Formats: sequence, C-alpha cells, structure tokens
Amino acid sequence: MASDVDDCIIVGAGPAGLTAAIYLARYYLDIRLFDCGTSRASWIPKTRNHAGFPDGINGEELLERMREQAAKYGALREPKRVTDLTKEGDEFLVTTEDAEFRARTVLLATGVVNNRPEGFDDALHDEALSRGLIRYCPVCDGYEVTDKKVAVIGTGDHGAAEAHFIRTYTKDVTLISPGDVHELSEQCAADLEEAEIARVDGPCGSFAIENAQIAFDTAEGRMRYDSMYPALGSVVRSGLARSCGADVSDKDCIEVGDHMETSVPGLFAAGDVVIGLDQISHAMGQAGVAATTIRNRLAEETPLRR
Repeated sequence: MASDVDDCIIVGAGPAGLTAAIYLARYYLDIRLFDCGTSRASWIPKTRNHAGFPDGINGEELLERMREQAAKYGALREPKRVTDLTKEGDEFLVTTEDAEFRARTVLLATGVVNNRPEGFDDALHDEALSRGLIRYCPVCDGYEVTDKKVAVIGTGDHGAAEAHFIRTYTKDVTLISPGDVHELSEQCAADLEEAEIARVDGPCGSFAIENAQIAFDTAEGRMRYDSMYPALGSVVRSGLARSCGADVSDKDCIEVGDHMETSVPGLFAAGDVVIGLDQISHAMGQAGVAATTIRNRLAEETPLRR
C-alpha cells in the first residue's frame, strides 16, 4: 500500500462524520475528515431530545464538543469542499478544490440542505432560527411549540402531513401555501378540516420579526406566529455518490446495505444523506456501524496490529 493512501476519507463533519472520525481514529486508522462547514446541525438553537443533555444543547456547541473529541484522538478536520469522487481500481480518488487524495475506503456523511421560503435573507434567517421562530424538524422540536400559534409553510401531501404532525402539539396550526393557492386533493383538504387545521393562500413574503413573533404577508393580510415550519422539502447531497457510480433512490438518498455500504465496494454512507429518520441519534448510530465495518474490512486485507 502506498504511504500516501489514507485508510479512510470522511466527507462531511456533522454528527455522522464526526462520530465516524472518533471511531476510526480510535481504531488507529489513517483518516482524513473534510468539512465544508455547512452541517445543518449547526442550525439547531437547542436540541432537547438528544439523550444525555436533559437541559438541551445548542447545535454548534454539540458539534464543537464532537470536534474536540475527534481531535483528541488525532482526527483533525480539514476545511475543504470535495468536488468529485471516483474509484480507480481498489482505491478512491477524492478531489477537492485545490488537491487530490487517495483512500482505501470513503464514508460520505454529506447530509441534506433544507429549502427556505423565498425572501429570507441570511441575517434574518439566522436570528429567527436562534430564537425558535423558524424551525425545520418537528420530530426534533415539535414538543417546543406545545400550545403555541404555529404556521406551516407548504402545500400538497407533504405540507399537510407536517401540519398534522404539529397538530399533535397544538390546536393552533395554519397551513400556508408558498405559492398563490394550495394544491390539495379533496381528501387532503377534508382531513385538514377534520383536524381543525386552518388554510391560508399565499404567496408568503416580507418576512420580519415583530413583537417576538415571525411575521409575513399572505393572501389574507399580514400574519404573526410564535413559530414557523417550512415544509418545502430539501436537497439531498448525494452527488458524490452518483459520480462514483453508487445507487441512489428516486428521492436522491444514497442506498446502503445493513452495514452502511453502498453498491460500490468500499464506499459507505451515513446520516441524513441515507434514507431514514433524519435525527442526530440515528446518524451517530449509522456512523458507528459504518466505521466498525470499515475497520473490519481493512483488517481483513492487512492485519491491524500495534
């Protein structure tokens, strides 16, 4: 094996990538961890459903703790964006903006990017996120909007499903179309009425924070809510898997087996980029499985001994 070939390159430094880095570094493997700095875990104002943090923890603080833990064992993240991934024989060629690297295995933990409502500038978006006025994960924090006034920006089956989920926590839920009118089937509209979920046409615009609420214009005038959930889908960052020839689902998620290996031998994936429950705990569990499988696979090729 050439000395300049890493045992594993991890692409992405969110909860999945950092967990894998901790495992692999403690297995005494030569790894690289590339981080383009866009983990959506950093958006979390405070997660309270992560076991071990009964009072909750800020997403960026959680990531920083994990980065420190990985660094303690020698896994230092490099601020690089990976632009291409191919396999040449038994090795992977990982291309960044300024260099190329080779590895025996690769773990993709590239995650997803949530779609924002149009008209949200970065400063307002970050402020609203930090104050819990805009939220993206009802599984994570639906409990936090108990008995509050909540807007769901979306339509169709996806938007309606999110509104019904939020209805678990509060009776004051309004589904607001991002476009001019809602696109709902008769059954979908009837189910919303039965659940007493209000519907308002859009478009939405002129977002602002007013009197500690998120405010915006709709077809029925300006409205204010205690919190807002955009149900506008997301972009799954599975492009590197595609470029390497791995199978991807019709929803763009990377397809993996029970041990998180893709259809390309030696290429693994974990976290939100894989179909499943988009939760930190789930991503960390997948990363542990992937990292241990990588370790065992490499040990079969070359015994790992001190």
